Amino acid sequence: MTSKALSGPAAIAALPRHRLLGEFSLWSADLANMERDLKRIEAHCDLHHIDVADARFTPGFLFFPDLVARIAALTARPIHVHLMVEAEIVEAQTRQFVEAGADLVSVHAETGEAGLRAAALARSLGAEAGVVLRLETPVSAVIPFLPHVAFVTLLGTSIGVKGQSLSGLAPARLTEARGLMRQAGREAEIVLAADGGIRHETVPLLRAAGAETVVLGSLAFGDPDLSARMDWLHGLKVGA
Repeated sequence: MTSKALSGPAAIAALPRHRLLGEFSLWSADLANMERDLKRIEAHCDLHHIDVADARFTPGFLFFPDLVARIAALTARPIHVHLMVEAEIVEAQTRQFVEAGADLVSVHAETGEAGLRAAALARSLGAEAGVVLRLETPVSAVIPFLPHVAFVTLLGTSIGVKGQSLSGLAPARLTEARGLMRQAGREAEIVLAADGGIRHETVPLLRAAGAETVVLGSLAFGDPDLSARMDWLHGLKVGA
């Protein structure tokens, strides 16, 4: 059992903002050796990213509350749950994953009013809230969520499928999202995240476009020198 010094909104607010964050997608861990991989990345990870899929909003099923509860007991790092689920279950899923130990729950803007209620629910239960956009959704769809969230995550590939190349639209969408955050007066309070198509050659492009965290999969888990990989990532500058 590992105890956290901070949880929920306090843990998210304490994330370093002076460098690119390392957000590790546990979908890319060795699922048969999760505890081993958690130990390997603990010193390098700013937060864990856990995808949840209902096989309707996105292809396939991914992760469930009991597994998140077990992960939460093994790490001192914050847990970010990304709910890729339909509007009719997003509130119930938010409750289940907060109760399992999620510090941050991100819902999809495409779930509309149900997503806004889920974001409010996450906060009322002691977690932080975020919003995610599919690649094909106009960036302006985040506007209703901006007063209520601490993370805005833009997908740079089609949802729920590993191994895709980054869309050429992704950097400009990040720049647009940054502008909307600024207009809402919340640029300093919201972390701008990029998810999907994260490769050695794409991370500098995303960072230059304003990403403050990238969701790392094989780029981290497949690197034999994780310390050097994270030193490289931390050294990337906005606008570089």
